[in-house]
Amino acid sequence: MLASDLITNLLIFLLASLLGLELIRHVSKLLHTPLMSLTNAISSVAMVAALIVLSYADRTFIVVLAVLAIACASTNAIGGFMITERILRMFKRDDNKKNDSKRDDKK
Repeated sequence: MLASDLITNLLIFLLASLLGLELIRHVSKLLHTPLMSLTNAISSVAMVAALIVLSYADRTFIVVLAVLAIACASTNAIGGFMITERILRMFKRDDNKKNDSKRDDKK
């Protein structure tokens, strides 16, 4: 019974991974920032779920998987926030450059 549950769970994980990959590959470039925000939210849910699993873990294998899930989800969330911050800095106005160009125009 345990082996069939494991195979079913692995099959669901594989199908979800492939579906997610295909969905992300076909997203318009304009929608990547909102998509990153959504994946950050999903990563935070995964971190909370892994912490809950970790608190009830009774086997070493489950503890290792939960810690791995927390590490992967936190890496994804932190990386997503760093990329979003970098994108926002690209579109931020620089008042110093604006003032310098006005001074050059007056000369």
